[in-house]
Amino acid sequence: MRTQFQISDFTSQAPPGFTLLEVMISLAVVSIALMALLGSQSQGLSLANESRFNTTASLLAQGKMAEIEAIMDQQDLASDSGDFGDEFRDYAWQVSIHDVAFEGAGKISDRLKRIDLEVRYMPDNRHRYQLRLYRFFQ
Repeated sequence: MRTQFQISDFTSQAPPGFTLLEVMISLAVVSIALMALLGSQSQGLSLANESRFNTTASLLAQGKMAEIEAIMDQQDLASDSGDFGDEFRDYAWQVSIHDVAFEGAGKISDRLKRIDLEVRYMPDNRHRYQLRLYRFFQ
């Protein structure tokens, strides 16, 4: 007698879901995307702070330079430093006055002054705004 073996159709079906490898790859992709997003957010804040300083410092420097230009006598012009009062207490200024001498100028070089103005942000002292003006006194 012959025994017949019947081979059943055996197919293994995995339960629906994700494998560990798929989960790890998806987490890696999500973490890379989040790191890029957080990095751009941080850079955006830094650029916004720098932009705010540049705007404020340029306006303060223009105001201080207007005060210096209002001085009519060159004897009243001197190097000095200070702050901008309570309204802008984190900002300080420094003015340096220099004679300008060059060949062939003769009498003119005594009347020509170089005025350097620097505005600084005091809490971190990283931000500086510099302005230079040449002024001729009659």
